Amino acid sequence: MKKGLSIAFKVAFYLYLATVAVLCFGNFQSLPSVSNTFLGIPTDKVVHFAMFFPFPILAFLAYDKFTETRKSVIIFAMVTFAVGCLLAAGTEVGQAYLTKYRSGDPTDFIADFLALLSSTLIATWLDLKKLSA
Repeated sequence: MKKGLSIAFKVAFYLYLATVAVLCFGNFQSLPSVSNTFLGIPTDKVVHFAMFFPFPILAFLAYDKFTETRKSVIIFAMVTFAVGCLLAAGTEVGQAYLTKYRSGDPTDFIADFLALLSSTLIATWLDLKKLSA
């Protein structure tokens, strides 16, 4: 990958992490309320899924140099998934214990986990496909 593109992906990855922090710890109680469900799924869970879905993809793009072999792709995928899960769990624990206006919700973590799992599988498949091209 070209150096300029690699830097751009790293910047995007860290901007994404900053955005997740703001979304997880910001006080948005003054915003108008939205529908409680989207296609029968609680809106909060859809938001959590959408918020954590980009993490593995952006990590793979930002740190592409770590995935030069099939083995390194698999290891990077496992580490990325684990770090994403730690980030998701940390946000829920932080919301529960560090804020008075947010609450930690285990079902939010499940939505985060499912987003990370599906996105990690997609990113891994694409990276493995890139190696065989």
